[in-house]
Order: sequence, then C-alpha cells, then structure tokens
Amino acid sequence: MSARAAKVSRQTKETEIAVSIDIDGAGRSDMSTGVGFFDHMLDQLSRHSLIDMTVHAKGDLHIDDHHTVEDTGIALGQALARAMGDRRGIMRYSSIDLAMDETLTRAAIDVSGRPFLVWNVDFSAPKIGTFDTELVREFFHALAQNAGITLHVTNHYGANNHHIAETCFKAVARALRMALETDPRQPDAVPSTKGSLKG
Repeated sequence: MSARAAKVSRQTKETEIAVSIDIDGAGRSDMSTGVGFFDHMLDQLSRHSLIDMTVHAKGDLHIDDHHTVEDTGIALGQALARAMGDRRGIMRYSSIDLAMDETLTRAAIDVSGRPFLVWNVDFSAPKIGTFDTELVREFFHALAQNAGITLHVTNHYGANNHHIAETCFKAVARALRMALETDPRQPDAVPSTKGSLKG
C-alpha cells in the first residue's frame, strides 16, 4: 500500500463496515455490501478514480438498504480523509462532464476540508430494480461530509435512471482522481493561501 492509504472499521447496532482504500492504486475493488446495485456503483467509483477499495458491509437489510448505504459513505469518507493526510501536493480542484449514452452528468470537487454537497439530480422513478434512487444522494452526502470535500453533482439530462446513477458515480470518481493527483509544480505545498486544508 502507498503512503496515501487507510483502513476504517465502523460498527453500530445497524451496520458493521470494514473499508480499506489506497488513493495511489489501480482501481482494484472488492465490494460486498449485500446490495447488488450498490456494489456495482462502488466498483465504478473505484475503477474510474483508480483508488483501490475494499468494502465489506453487513447491515439491517431486512429493514431496507438505507443504513448500509449511508454508513458505507461515512466509512469511505473517513478513510479518504485519513489517507489524504494534510492534503499536501494535491491538485485540489477538478470538474468533469461525463457522458454515458443519452445521459450527461457533471461533478465538481474542491478537496477543501470543508464538507458540502450540492445535488442537482432528479430520478424519474423511486427505484432502480430494488434499490431506492434517493440513496444515491444519501451516499454522496455521507461521503462528502466525512471526507471533508465540497462536491457539486448536476445531471444535465438523461432518460434511463440506471445511467443517471452510474454517471453520478463515474463523474465523481473521475473528478476525485484529478483532484487528488499530485501537482507537479508544487508537490510539497498545501494548495491554499491559508496553508491548511483542514476546514
């Protein structure tokens, strides 16, 4: 594992989650949350960010998927925050418009230490298979809050709800990849006039 790696274990009465990440990985993933569609989306997040991710979660799926999805976002966000350290040498900002068939989604990121989510994504149905579409926002809200990133996600257009959700994960992944890359012009500097990206 690289220096920018971390592990997080989180246990509550609702979920048990173990996460490990390596920011400087190759996009290798090992996902087991008990929620098939969510595993598919997490695979996309890992593959397109090039962040190696292992996520093993056991949750109260007999109730619904909410706690598992949200708590996974919390644990992944905490792992990202740990792995980034003082955020020295990163590009910090990035944005991308990502196309998938009829769908176009933008993700913009500031790895600022200040958590915030702006979510401009609408789904035309409450579910994708058995997965609640509202949980896509819940995941990214938990991720942004716990990673300490400002994240804006906007779906410009799209007809297929699976594609809309997938472009959200892929766009965030690509934006994360770019924002966390080492800046060759200032590889040892914290990219802030404050001298800190801790919030």
